[in-house]
Parts: sequence; structure tokens; C-alpha cells
Amino acid sequence: MAAGKTFRAAAFTLALSAGAAQADPALDARAQALGEQLRCLVCQNETVAASHAELAQDLRAQIREQLAAGRSDAEVRDFMVARYGEFVLYRPPWSARTGLLWLGPFAALLIAVGLLVRRNRRPAPPPALSEADWRRAQRLLDEPGNPP
Repeated sequence: MAAGKTFRAAAFTLALSAGAAQADPALDARAQALGEQLRCLVCQNETVAASHAELAQDLRAQIREQLAAGRSDAEVRDFMVARYGEFVLYRPPWSARTGLLWLGPFAALLIAVGLLVRRNRRPAPPPALSEADWRRAQRLLDEPGNPP
């Protein structure tokens, strides 16, 4: 019977602390701001704050718990990176590993512009000969003394 009372007391304390954590507007603002810096691993094109995926909801709860426990934003972000890799960062920092990610779109744009310029610099094909030009050329070739 004592175990049941202990369980109910623990559940009540947990519910109170969860309610208090969610009622803290400063904590909510920090959790929201941090959620906007992290990528939803399911959606991949949405932040954790904007996603409705179940994993994003779990990540938001985990962010809130860690912030309520006194961890700094950087510590929570580092925890997420350690657990899920740099891909979890919505805006990954510049590094040798992420260089292609940052420079790839610009490189593709430069290549496309280069190909477009190269295509437009090609000489135009010679104009097609008219029927009169064909007859004149044939006459010139048929004259004696002209090689076949």
C-alpha cells in the first residue's frame, strides 16, 4: 500500500512540476527559440518548433525538460547534436564537412550560368541556301575545268 501512495505522490509532484514548467513564459520563449534552431528529423524541412510530427513533439518536451532542469541553450543544442548529429541543426555552422552544403547552391548556379553563356556564344549555323543559290552552285560545279 505504501508503494501506491509513493507512486501517487511522485505522479502528483511530476504533474505539478510539468504544469509549473509550462506556465513559465520565459521558459516557453527559450524552448520556442531553441526549437526554431533545430530541424525536425522526420519532416527535414521544418523546424522542431513548427513540426507536428510525433518525434518533434518529443524533442520539444525534451528541450523544455532540459531547460527547466537548468541547462543552458548551448548545452541543450550540444546534447541534440551529440545525439542526432549536425543534421539536427536547422542552420549548420560553417565547417569543412558542411562546406558543400553551404556552397553547393552557389556552385550549381555558377555552372548553370557558365553553360548558358557558353551556349549563347556558339557561332550561329550558316543560313540555309535558297533554291536559286543551289542552282548557281550546281552550274559552277558543272563548268568544264572545275574538279568534281
